[in-house]
Amino acid sequence: MIYLLTLAIAATRFLPHPPNFACLGALGLFAGCYFAGRKTYLVPAAALLISDAVSHLMGIPGMGFYNPMVMAATYVGVTLSVPLGRLVRSHADASGVNWRRLPIGAFAASTVFFVVSNLGVWLGPWYPASVEGLVACFTNAIPFYGYTAAGDLLFAGVMFGAYELSGVKRSVPAPAAAQAA
Repeated sequence: MIYLLTLAIAATRFLPHPPNFACLGALGLFAGCYFAGRKTYLVPAAALLISDAVSHLMGIPGMGFYNPMVMAATYVGVTLSVPLGRLVRSHADASGVNWRRLPIGAFAASTVFFVVSNLGVWLGPWYPASVEGLVACFTNAIPFYGYTAAGDLLFAGVMFGAYELSGVKRSVPAPAAAQAA
């Protein structure tokens, strides 16, 4: 299931959408909540890498491989949603997810991604390495944060809700998954 989900999320990056309105943060939350082991941290990064590779080969502007500093920060920012998914799962009810924590987790994933990815943008070639450059970078990124937060909240609700409604049993019980994390 995780391989299909990763490919499906990678494919969604090619659909028309507002900037930063993506499923990647929600995928990290979902993987962190429902999958065990350290390889789980690769799930959102793999979806991003697949879509970056395909878009690079297709020559799609605005996607693909670009400045290494910005890419590294983007991948780290997306990957940090996995431990937030672990927190959403902690103290979960019988369904395996703490529904009160899910919106908080989605906003936290958006915020962590915003901070980490924009630090990478600031360290990249577009802004001066000064306090003024840092402020300008984060100020210019504020509109993108709204799209990121909306996408993470919507897609987390869709992914978690669809999984819970499907009635599929988790392959790793929540207590055992918590120990593996």
